[in-house]
Amino acid sequence: MTMTHSETKSARISGTRLGYRFNIVGMVGLSIILIWALVAIFAPLIIPYPVGEIVDLDYFGPMSRDFWLGSDYLGRDMLSRILMGARYTVGISLAAVTIACFSGVVLGMIAAVAGGWLDTILSRLLDALNSIPSKLFGLVVVAAVGSSIPVLILTLSVVYIPGAYRFARALAVNINAMDFITVARIRGESTLYLIRSEILPNIIGPVLADLGIRFVFIVLLLSGLSFLGLGVQPPYADWGALVRENIGALPFGAPAVIFPSFAIASLTISVNLLIDNLPQKIRDRSE
Repeated sequence: MTMTHSETKSARISGTRLGYRFNIVGMVGLSIILIWALVAIFAPLIIPYPVGEIVDLDYFGPMSRDFWLGSDYLGRDMLSRILMGARYTVGISLAAVTIACFSGVVLGMIAAVAGGWLDTILSRLLDALNSIPSKLFGLVVVAAVGSSIPVLILTLSVVYIPGAYRFARALAVNINAMDFITVARIRGESTLYLIRSEILPNIIGPVLADLGIRFVFIVLLLSGLSFLGLGVQPPYADWGALVRENIGALPFGAPAVIFPSFAIASLTISVNLLIDNLPQKIRDRSE
């Protein structure tokens, strides 16, 4: 059966241009993520009120024309605080997941290619670290050292390096056993070449999906630490801290406690939707 010119053009536009195709669910998830990323970047320019200024005479004020998301327990504008909170939630989580995944993937590929004692030592050390519950580890470190932003980033990174290492090593071990790797070794290629040119291009798709999943875990862990008072400290606040500050509004159903929770949910659900609906070319680089 032959295709008409219009059908051929439609197929080319929807499926083969650049080889990537997002379905509608993936596009929705990507759009929400991009919106929050832009908010995190430009928040100081778009907030209607200074985040620390008391602008409402009533606490836990309702939504109104002047205060679109109501006011918090001190009468500060919740919209401004949520927009600025995106800088800390998105920024800290993105920095932590980048460090964790980069470190874990590099160590995992080195262990898979080198093997032997190096593989054994790295695996045992990171297995020991992975055996500590993530929230307990974060609580102990932050309570002992303090909850500055650099400490939060490093703590969250260390928590998720073992998982990224295990995932990358499992992928790299499978690739390392293939014939084209054997041929490259026979040619005398270096370990750096094998990692950079042979293994990494074949695992990058699953690694990107894993990065998105770990980003969600880090957002939730950061929000949990902030809710317990060990995350971002006043006068700054991420979304978890905003929920904790306004938890007294929960019996009244005030927007001050509801909308920070919605913000956390919208970001994490959108990342999951994007990961579940990645184009096939990204999910499976072997095709």
